[in-house]
Amino acid sequence: MNWGSWSNFFQMGGYGLYVWGSVAMTAVLVVGEVGALRLRRTALLTQYGRWLRAARRKNNEDKA
Repeated sequence: MNWGSWSNFFQMGGYGLYVWGSVAMTAVLVVGEVGALRLRRTALLTQYGRWLRAARRKNNEDKA
């Protein structure tokens, strides 16, 4: 599409609030999803580390 000015571009033919609101909501959700993934990854790595240490401890106890 050919917009006559930046103002027309941001107004999107009268649907600017809907369009830019949708863009903003999508950006917020993507950032939230990335944050949630980071938290889950950290929790999983922490849990795996605990499991690994417990398994090594048990293995050392079995040898003794």
